Amino acid sequence: MTIDETTGRLTHRQILLVFSGLMSGMLLAALDQTIVATALPTIVGELGGLNHLSWVVTAYLLASTTSTPLYGKISDLYGRKAVFQAAIVIFVVGSLLAGLARSMGELVAFRALQGLGAGGLMALAMAIMGDVVSPRERGRYVGYLGAVFAVASVAGPLLGGFFVDHLSWRWVFYVNLPIGAAAFAVTGAVLDLPFRRERRAIDWLGAGLLVATVSCILLVTVWGGSEYAWGSPMIVGLGAASAVLLAAFVVQERRAAEPVLPLRLFRNRVFNVAVTALFLVGTAMFGALVFLPVFLQIVTGLSATNSGLLLLPMMLGIISASVVSGRIISRTGRYKLFPVAGTALITVGMVLLSRMGTGTTQLVASVNMVVLGLGLGMVMQVLILVAQNAADRRDLGTATSAATFFRSMGWSFGVAAFGAILTNRLAYYLPRLVPGPAASGVDADLLRSSPDRIRALPAPVRDGVVQAVADSMHVVFLAAVPAAALAFVVVLFLKDLPLRDTNNLGGDQGMELEPAVASDRAG
Repeated sequence: MTIDETTGRLTHRQILLVFSGLMSGMLLAALDQTIVATALPTIVGELGGLNHLSWVVTAYLLASTTSTPLYGKISDLYGRKAVFQAAIVIFVVGSLLAGLARSMGELVAFRALQGLGAGGLMALAMAIMGDVVSPRERGRYVGYLGAVFAVASVAGPLLGGFFVDHLSWRWVFYVNLPIGAAAFAVTGAVLDLPFRRERRAIDWLGAGLLVATVSCILLVTVWGGSEYAWGSPMIVGLGAASAVLLAAFVVQERRAAEPVLPLRLFRNRVFNVAVTALFLVGTAMFGALVFLPVFLQIVTGLSATNSGLLLLPMMLGIISASVVSGRIISRTGRYKLFPVAGTALITVGMVLLSRMGTGTTQLVASVNMVVLGLGLGMVMQVLILVAQNAADRRDLGTATSAATFFRSMGWSFGVAAFGAILTNRLAYYLPRLVPGPAASGVDADLLRSSPDRIRALPAPVRDGVVQAVADSMHVVFLAAVPAAALAFVVVLFLKDLPLRDTNNLGGDQGMELEPAVASDRAG
């Protein structure tokens, strides 16, 4: 791939080729977030181990979240292409082994291997975008990456339902093999990016402390209130360990020559606002949206396939808002308006979702999800761009992975918190709404089974369960409103920095900041 020596830039056609490789890699990780959930009841039915069901999700979550910052730093030191392709290989191998798993323990272990690959796919795709496209032009292209998430969110449940119904749950993992092979081939052909290797050591101690800290924090959020009581020795011990490990990590990063997560990033006000907002939006978005299919299948009575189709309006909202906002940002060089408007729409969208019930029509549900989708499309990719633009060139990979990391942490916290809320509310409503002696045989574990089991219940019992789920989901969606509203308040403090007109391909050429802008970025 030839770079214009005068401008240090790729042509539009070359950028689209690079993006084809990035999108194929991101599709692997994005699809896996949605396709597995549909198959979980069937997997438990074949492999057993219901008590390990949550670990199929948790293992992937832990591995992908904890590895994300490490990929950013390693790619800053050794180049993006090789590390990105290594992430593809790790993910595909994990997928193959997960499809071959013969026990729940094996599946959990191989899901963790998948997660190790996924952490690099998400972070490095955004970092490579930062390499090849200047912040000023980046808005033109963020819609393409937003479309990957939109397609995966719709295609995931559809494919998962199809494989379970017509083939085998193992194809939920095998489907990654041809996609991964294509992604590896495409990235090998198009990601011929220049890189100046520097001999610098990786802060392995800091990396270990970061992984341990994040693991303890995630286990607190995942286990607290479900596996263990919040005041139990296990949760208290993990919380204390998190605090100690975090303090040790900060000390190590202050003294390390090449820190995994440079603390100088957090002296930057714009970067701090962006990652805080990403955490809060991730909490509201992922935490609540994980439970939308539950509502659609149980309360509205849709099949897994049709519930996936009903998410299409939200995905169209995400794609259209992402594309339009990106192009306007490229044209004007201003970005603050979109996170402000987007977080406001997310807040309104969550309020609308909380008002849905057993009488909600598919049209009303679609309109509510369009509002939410429009808000998400204005926020998620734009805040990544803001974090990249605020950081120095040498920290691009690290800043991108840090922003992705905080979004993932928000997702983890949201899923855990809203899952605990759903379980708590179901425990309250089910005994009150399910009539007579049948109530003793109905509990929150029923929702982990196929919705067909619920539809097969006697009419009075089924109606009580459906109403209990509707009332519980009302509380879940309502609980997401404060996170979205707080994100709105946070982005009000976002400063519109001038978007750079240079990318990272030309080495140091054109990368020196004007004094006033450099001062702003330094915070």
